Amino acid sequence: MSTAPDPVPRPLDHLAVCGVDGDAALILREGTLSWKDLRSRVAQLAGWLDSLGLESGARVATWAAKGEVTCLMPLAAARAGLVHVPINPLLKRAQVNHILADCGARLLIGTPARLVTLESGDLPAGCQVVEEGAALAIAYADGREMPPSAADPADLAAILYTSGSTGRPKGVMLSHANMWLGAVSVAHYLGLAADDVTLAVLPLSFDYGQNQLLSTWVAGGCAVPLDYLLPRDVVKACARHGVTTLAAVPPLWVQVLDADWPPESVIPLRRLTNSGGALTVDLVRRLRGTFPQARLFAMYGLTEAFRSTFLDPALIDSHPTSMGRAIPFAEVLVVNDAGEITADGEEGELVHCGPLVAQGYWNDPARTAERFRPAPAASAYGGMAVWSGDRVVRDAAGLLYFVGRRDAMIKSAGNRISPSEVEEAALATGLAVEAVAMGVPDARLGQAICLFVRGSGDADGLHNALRRDLPGFMQPHTIRYLDAMPLGPNGKIDRAALARMVQGEAAQ
Repeated sequence: MSTAPDPVPRPLDHLAVCGVDGDAALILREGTLSWKDLRSRVAQLAGWLDSLGLESGARVATWAAKGEVTCLMPLAAARAGLVHVPINPLLKRAQVNHILADCGARLLIGTPARLVTLESGDLPAGCQVVEEGAALAIAYADGREMPPSAADPADLAAILYTSGSTGRPKGVMLSHANMWLGAVSVAHYLGLAADDVTLAVLPLSFDYGQNQLLSTWVAGGCAVPLDYLLPRDVVKACARHGVTTLAAVPPLWVQVLDADWPPESVIPLRRLTNSGGALTVDLVRRLRGTFPQARLFAMYGLTEAFRSTFLDPALIDSHPTSMGRAIPFAEVLVVNDAGEITADGEEGELVHCGPLVAQGYWNDPARTAERFRPAPAASAYGGMAVWSGDRVVRDAAGLLYFVGRRDAMIKSAGNRISPSEVEEAALATGLAVEAVAMGVPDARLGQAICLFVRGSGDADGLHNALRRDLPGFMQPHTIRYLDAMPLGPNGKIDRAALARMVQGEAAQ
């Protein structure tokens, strides 16, 4: 890390040419792909996509567990001039229907068990559906290879859907440059190299999860995607593959720390990274105790700007709750309500500027205008910035500390969950007349979902209906029935009063 990272973006598919032919690039359950294999298969998948006759910029969605299709499609779609839309494999048909319709997908590749759940009318007009096994078989049988692209780095490469505090998930538009520079930035400050092995346990539909692959590959290293069932699966995989890099969110760290870590799983680890929620002092101490030789990187980010800050591991013991400073290629400002840079110790809104800022929300100019606004006058980059809505404080040493969020987003087990999505699902069952979802503190999840309901009182029926309609991470931990919802002066449900009710009970 003695030299600055290269700030010149390239087409995203050029990541396929970063490693050495004979080295491992991707370890799947079915076998290992060398860098030579990776190059060939990305080229053949891109050739097959190109043969489908889709217009430039058409959206290609994948809805499958971690595997060859979900790992290679970000590069193959980019090479074919298409836009990749990764869908969280835990989502159910209602959420998938919204994403496919919103982005106007022209192709959906998925596992048979997921595709069979779709019903008539769930697909946009003209959207082709191909099972992931068939897609690979057809592409590799045809053998047509597309050479590396000459795409404009400013072109759209992916749309990642993320929940907001209100409304349905919105699609964050990421360019080739956003994703390339994000990979270069992370690889640089983590010190990734060609002999590194990254265990990719996070969902590839998230920016943090997808960057597990991209930052590893830009350094010429090897990625091992893993859909784990139990924490011990993570432990075993670390030993089996000599894993050097492990990324997680706080609830996953809590789970894996409860497992037994033999020396063969611990010793190869060089670095641990955390995002998707703040580390607590206790969690930092436990991680440092279990993995004393590994450098622990605390990070903060948001999909709209990929990632904003990281804390130098040398400071983690003395500043365990800090978000650190801006990552390479990011300018992070703390701005007060007057639009001015705050003084040290003064709370303000975190504003992210620079080339990692996304291109806005797909097909949603109103919400784009709320979050993507001109950079503050003090910005060195200027242009459009992401006004995060997160409240932070900067100390005299320039380190940032998270204070809270302006919105009501629920963050559970590393997932950003829109309260209104849970509420709409509850109302749609017919078993609730009114519904309010909110996050409550939970030692393992970060936040658990508490659903307040005015309705029939059929808790079992409501639980069963929500299990049918919502993914597991969106399930309410508690359903509370009220005879009447508290109302504010404007006649709307008083969410603050409900929050105080929960806080009061927790204090007892």
